Amino acid sequence: MKIISYNVNGIRAALKKGFLEWLQAANPDVLCLQETKAQKEQLDLALFEEAGYPYHYWFSAQKKGYSGVAILSKTAPNEVVYGTGIPSMDFEGRNLRLDFDTVSVMSLYLPSGTNAARLDFKFQYMAEFQTYIDQLKTTVPNLIVCGDYNICHEEIDIHNPKQNKNTSGFLPVERAWIAEFIARGFVDTFREFHKEPHHYSWWSYRANARNNNKGWRIDYLMASEPLRERLQRAYILPEAKHSDHCPIGLELEV
Repeated sequence: MKIISYNVNGIRAALKKGFLEWLQAANPDVLCLQETKAQKEQLDLALFEEAGYPYHYWFSAQKKGYSGVAILSKTAPNEVVYGTGIPSMDFEGRNLRLDFDTVSVMSLYLPSGTNAARLDFKFQYMAEFQTYIDQLKTTVPNLIVCGDYNICHEEIDIHNPKQNKNTSGFLPVERAWIAEFIARGFVDTFREFHKEPHHYSWWSYRANARNNNKGWRIDYLMASEPLRERLQRAYILPEAKHSDHCPIGLELEV
C-alpha cells in the first residue's frame, strides 16, 4: 500500500495549480489531505472520482474556509470514522480515519500556535489527542496517523534550530510531546529510513525560503509499532508545489 499525506493549504487553490495531474502521476492507494479549507458541497467531487478515487471522505470545520481534512482511497474502507468524539477538537475538522483489513489510516491536522490563545488550544488538543490515541490503539493496533503535526521533533528537522527555539512549532514542550507520542508506540517512518539533515515538508512564503531550502519538517507518517516490520519505504516529495507544504509518502506491506 502506498499512502501519501499532503497539507494542500486549500484544496480549491491546489486544484488550480495542477493538483489532479500530480495525483494521477503519484498514484497513491490512499491520499490524506489536511487544511482543505472547503465544505464538501463546494467541490466538484466527480473530479476526484475521474482521477481514480471513487471513495472520498471529507471532514470540514464548522467555520467555512478553515482547517478540514479528507481521505481519498482507491478501495472501499471497512469503516469511516469522522472526528474523535471530543467536541473541543471536532468542531475544527481535524481528524478522519479509514479502517481497512490490515491497517487503519488517519488524517490529522494538529493546530498551530499562532498566538497565545491558539497555543493554549494546541496544548489542550495535544493532551486530549494523546489520551484518545492511547485508547484507540487498544482496539485499532495497526494504525497510521499521518498529517500536519505543526511540530518539528529534533534540531535536524528545522533549518535554524537556535533562532527558532522560542517559536511555536519548535518549543521544548512541543518537542517533548512528539517525543513522548513516539515513545508510546509509534515509528517516525521517514526517520526510520533517512537519518540525514535538510529534509523538510514546509517552507515559509517569505524570503525565498523554499528555493533556499530553509524549511521545517512538520508533516509525519507515524506508524504504530506493530507495523514496523511491514514498512518498506518513506519519502518526502518537495518537487510537488501546490502548497507551502509538500507531500510525504509511505509504502508498506498489507
